[in-house]
Amino acid sequence: MSIAVLSLGESATVKEALARLNESGKGILLLIAGDGRFLRTVTDGDLRRLLLASGSLDETLSNLPRISSVTIPPRYTRQEALGLMQKHGINHLPVVDEANRVVDVLERSRIGEQILLSTPHMGDSELDFIAEAFETNWIAPLGPNVDAFERELAEKVGASHAVALSSGTAAIHLALIMLGVAPGDVVFCSTLTFAASANPIVYQGAEPVFIDSEPESWNMSPEALERALFEAYNAGRLPKAVIVVNLYGQSADMDPIIALCQRYGVPIVEDAAESLGASYKDKPSGTFGAMGIYSFNGNKIITTSGGGMLVTENEDFAKRARFYATQARDPAPHYQHSTIGYNYRMSNILAGVGRGQLRVLDERVNARRRVFNTYRSLLADLQWLHWMPEPSWSRSNHWLSVATLDDDSPIKAKDLITLLSADFIEARPVWKPMHLQPVFAECQYYPHHPASVSDSLFERGICLPSGSNMTDESIDRVVSAIKSVA
Repeated sequence: MSIAVLSLGESATVKEALARLNESGKGILLLIAGDGRFLRTVTDGDLRRLLLASGSLDETLSNLPRISSVTIPPRYTRQEALGLMQKHGINHLPVVDEANRVVDVLERSRIGEQILLSTPHMGDSELDFIAEAFETNWIAPLGPNVDAFERELAEKVGASHAVALSSGTAAIHLALIMLGVAPGDVVFCSTLTFAASANPIVYQGAEPVFIDSEPESWNMSPEALERALFEAYNAGRLPKAVIVVNLYGQSADMDPIIALCQRYGVPIVEDAAESLGASYKDKPSGTFGAMGIYSFNGNKIITTSGGGMLVTENEDFAKRARFYATQARDPAPHYQHSTIGYNYRMSNILAGVGRGQLRVLDERVNARRRVFNTYRSLLADLQWLHWMPEPSWSRSNHWLSVATLDDDSPIKAKDLITLLSADFIEARPVWKPMHLQPVFAECQYYPHHPASVSDSLFERGICLPSGSNMTDESIDRVVSAIKSVA
């Protein structure tokens, strides 16, 4: 609704004002002086009182009492605006400039809308698969949807085998079990990641060693990995596995990493929890290691509410993963267990959600890439803001749109996150590196030469709202909030 439709001069009559209220449907009008200055707000209650006092619909608004209406200046946060509305019990708030002219009218219903970091985005098929599970009474873990989801995802990424599990963390844990990781062993892991990448190492009683990122992709540094493998070889303690994380939907530079691991005979677990739908040199992310891992957590590019998938070319790994994930139950007519197992299988209902989500994966990737590219275009004039690079060999799914701020920028990353939060915009820091986490403080760490890249990214990085269902209006809100600090 334009300000002009809500605005009336002092010479307007009660009758005219009532007609304008009815036309706008907003429940509020703006009384404007002849020179354009804002005088006060006018409600239907104000008009009723004026009508009762004068008894005439032709009474002019000049006879309204002068009051100091609540206003807010143009540089406001939504938190401030909503606070004023709640304090004064109002649903509309005029925004006035230094000349006391109205430049906008905020509505409570609009001001409180939050823009979240990464929300689920449902398609059209999920409910059909869920309904089928109910109709056939396949409610418990396992069932036709699980089998089909495994086949369909394996086909989508070009893997020979896929195992649907309760989480990406469970998939990493099982991958380490398949590779024989045991107490006293060492496992190398990307440091710039979520704790779920590293925790399964400790589940197995092994020792994590963390590897820094490199500037080109923000993922595992081949240079740091080479130093770590060389020293481990000389010490006679090579790792049982290397967990390579594909950060924020972008693949690591896999060719040199694979060459290094092959040289020393160390298998790779590719943590592609964030990178389903991305690719490295036209090959799907998650298909380069002995096993690859995907996550379908609620904030991921596609979701099953909670869930994960292990993919591999090794049939024995897939069979053993299914065995361990179903409580390691022996093939006997009674419940018999010769080894410790886990309750890690995905339910048939959640797998139905996953089947529907998989059908729109390409659309979700394109939508998130559009969000990233729109941010980059609209904020191109901010010389102190730099976007996560996308090397020529990578096609990121841009699960999250991530940027860094210069050291001399007008605001620090943590303060920008606070500012956005006050505008009901959810933003997050870049992952705090694992080697800086208190729980891993004693673990060995190999920085990218000469300095730690991940430390710098953590200090200067910010993750912006990136959902595939973001509207242009939401993107514009984020852009405007960031530009307000320039």
